[in-house]
Amino acid sequence: MASTEVETVASGADKAKLAGAVLLALAGFAAYFWLDSHGALIRWLALLAGLIAGAGVFLVSESGRRLVGFSKDAWHEVHKVVWPTRREAIQMTVYVFAFVFVMALFLWLVDKLLSWSLYSLILGWR
Repeated sequence: MASTEVETVASGADKAKLAGAVLLALAGFAAYFWLDSHGALIRWLALLAGLIAGAGVFLVSESGRRLVGFSKDAWHEVHKVVWPTRREAIQMTVYVFAFVFVMALFLWLVDKLLSWSLYSLILGWR
């Protein structure tokens, strides 16, 4: 049975790291608008510096380490996937299109049969 507990940030230091990461990112945004009189390059560099510093602080927090671990595990799982060959992918695509065409034709015929029987035979409207 899966655990139903919600994991939260445990330590005060970790909370401070997350708050610092948010503050650094916000400082980058604020610097972008505050440096309005300077050139676009300076503004964008200030924004990027704030975002990169915030991301760096986030990555050294417990949440960031768990995110990095999850990403590594996901990358390893992607490498385990057996991808279809080009021929297999084309064959399956053709099968799907053929099935969709047959189902569309079937549903169109059922619709016409039902509308003919309901309107012509039962109600006599046509």
